[in-house]
Amino acid sequence: RTRLHREAMAEQDARCLTASFPAGDQTVWADVSPFIDTICRELQVGELIHGENFSLFEAMSALEIMDPKMDAGMTTYGFNCVEDAIESNAAPISLSVLEIIDVMDHLLACEATWHKGHSLAQTVFSCLYLLDVERTSSNPLLHSYCRTVRATCDLIRSAVSESRTHEEEDFFTMAFGLPLRKEGDEKCLSMLNAAEEILSRQLRACKNPSTKKKLTEDHEPLQPDPELEEGYCKAILCRLRFRKFFYHSLTYMGKPQGRGLEMAHKHIRSGLLELVAIRESSIFLSSIAGNSCKDESVDSTTASGQKAIGFDDSINSRLLAPTPPRSIKILSWKMTIKYFEKLLGDLDQICLVPLNPSMEEVLQFAVDFQKLQPDLVARSRLQLLLVRDGKLFGRDLVSDIICGAINMPQLSNNQEFHKSYLVIQLGRLTLNLLRILCTNTAWQRRKLGKSLQEWGAVLHQLEVACNNLLEGNSSGTEGKGLWMMQMMSWAGEQTCWIAARFLLLGFELELYSSSEYCMIYWYLDHVLTTLLQLCQERLTIEKEQQRSPLAIDPSKKKGKKKRGKEAEKEIHSPGILLQKSYSYLGKGLAWMLASLTNDRKFVDRPTIFNTEQEIFIQNFELLQTSRVPEPLSYFQFKQSTMHANLHTQIRQMEHCFEEALNVLKELKHCVPKDLKRLEEIRQMELVAEKNRIALSVILAGKVPCTSLEESPVSAVNNEFMMVVAQSYNKDTRCVENSKGEVVINLTARHFEIILGIPHHRHFVAVSQAECIKAWEDNEDQCMQLMNEVNLLQICAITL
Repeated sequence: RTRLHREAMAEQDARCLTASFPAGDQTVWADVSPFIDTICRELQVGELIHGENFSLFEAMSALEIMDPKMDAGMTTYGFNCVEDAIESNAAPISLSVLEIIDVMDHLLACEATWHKGHSLAQTVFSCLYLLDVERTSSNPLLHSYCRTVRATCDLIRSAVSESRTHEEEDFFTMAFGLPLRKEGDEKCLSMLNAAEEILSRQLRACKNPSTKKKLTEDHEPLQPDPELEEGYCKAILCRLRFRKFFYHSLTYMGKPQGRGLEMAHKHIRSGLLELVAIRESSIFLSSIAGNSCKDESVDSTTASGQKAIGFDDSINSRLLAPTPPRSIKILSWKMTIKYFEKLLGDLDQICLVPLNPSMEEVLQFAVDFQKLQPDLVARSRLQLLLVRDGKLFGRDLVSDIICGAINMPQLSNNQEFHKSYLVIQLGRLTLNLLRILCTNTAWQRRKLGKSLQEWGAVLHQLEVACNNLLEGNSSGTEGKGLWMMQMMSWAGEQTCWIAARFLLLGFELELYSSSEYCMIYWYLDHVLTTLLQLCQERLTIEKEQQRSPLAIDPSKKKGKKKRGKEAEKEIHSPGILLQKSYSYLGKGLAWMLASLTNDRKFVDRPTIFNTEQEIFIQNFELLQTSRVPEPLSYFQFKQSTMHANLHTQIRQMEHCFEEALNVLKELKHCVPKDLKRLEEIRQMELVAEKNRIALSVILAGKVPCTSLEESPVSAVNNEFMMVVAQSYNKDTRCVENSKGEVVINLTARHFEIILGIPHHRHFVAVSQAECIKAWEDNEDQCMQLMNEVNLLQICAITL
């Protein structure tokens, strides 16, 4: 009986396989079972069939096929093929309106799960209706929705494959022979619009009883209960409209040179409104489904809480590669809605990118976008927008962008400049940098570190070329020498920018321990100082260029003075001011941590696996491969910080924090309408101000030897830390709660002294800004109060 069952299963598998992959003109299916049976009888224990190039190393990494534990295609549960599932009525076409909504919701959850890194075969195409969409043509709602889902998946897969921003296991672009692209899918929107129009009429009729009878004669209602008709119409309409707006937004964002961004922005905003309507419809649908589903609705993939009809996660198991079976958990309904809200929000940010920016603005936009922690779909869209056909926005040559960056627009018509090998190399590295900035954070940091060596090599070639031109000293090469020097300065700035980004990403990825902060801030200050020096040198060369008649196009003489003013103002551009503030904060924090450590007020945690020198090498090894910024050694770090202490370095630290505040104040005036940048500036001002206050408190009190504690309180800026004086007393205590507020536990007298407001409770919470302002207004009284405290502790709070 077992043998007969096995033979029957083999016949069924063969029938499904031949149906899925029919024989061609020059191919024919052959039964190899007798051949395999003969070989199995002849094999002895421990023997196996192998090719001539087989080795023991290959045996260890070989895939075991036909073993259910190692081969996903050998699963024995579920249906063997789509035909069997259809014959078993697992995907009926005649569905109730609630069952249709459940199918739509579960498909949306499967799509979000696919975006998160699972395969199409086990997520979206686990839907039996999608595997044979033509069967659903008699059900207009289901048919139009399934066609649009399939077309949307094809758009996303094509964009991700073209951008190549995904890593292994990050996104599955393999289609596994699934019907992802079919003829007629381009008409999916017309079908969707037709179904939407019918539902809109029915919804209007539900709201207007006078037209209800006439509409009933023209169109059949969704279900028999007139009281529920309006709720069902709204629930299906918002789902169809979301599909339409999502597809439209992806289509318009795919247009070259950013021509469709404005329309994409409108559709994205409409899609977000429909997501709100979808979320609100969940209450109606769950109430219709009954109370029994409420307990299961937490992990449910549908708004009603019911299980969707027409899905089988093992239907495509035989199409997968011979790998161990992978269990997949489809995202819950709540997580699905949150994901698409986040995705549309990220896509909306891409639509706001300026289409005529400078290179500095493009890089800063990519960095700011990365802080939103976008998923792969949004990052791939950004890369395709920025880099297409080897041009910026698919429109501007990189050599022209470099001309604008070095403030020499007259070179745009210089063929020698465009054909220069070094310009071509710099253009390739610039485009590669933009691609790197569109990858995930961990991969981005690795790629940035490796790219430093390539930038360093081009810098060396530029330096050699400049020296050769200067040694030649001929009149014909004077103009070329100027733009060569400008390009070398600009390339050095980009190299420093990459090095700074590499170091700052370590904070975002939480790669540094508290004992490493001092060396990181110290090296960051060196990198940013070099960047600012190179920028100043480039501006000096620009002034020389404007005085040189050989470097100026005669047709542009009228704009000479204007360009000079712009060159002088470039040092005050938002990007440079931001780097300046980073430099001052990094320098101040490096000296503060070094001083606290040397004065025994902050004790490093012991490193039992690495010495401090080994940690230094691990952190900065990749930065040693580039000539700019100049590589620094561990001995230079120790020599620079070993004599630092609070009393000798206090003025230098205070100066750093005060200068940071001044630069941030100037930066505020440059970006008055950029709310996100203003929030980042506010956080950095908070870091500088609280550290300045902490210095005063530390020097005023007797601070014992303590350890460094970390407590993240903000996601806006996580690169810089605050040193906070925490006081411990029966009557006085100042700590921070989970909301980032300063919680003060004081007597009424102390509270009145600090804030100048009478208060009768002993436990109050005020904002950080209010505490800082109160400190500034009453600094003498606060210092007197802190002198009464018996014990002070130093802690670090990472922002």
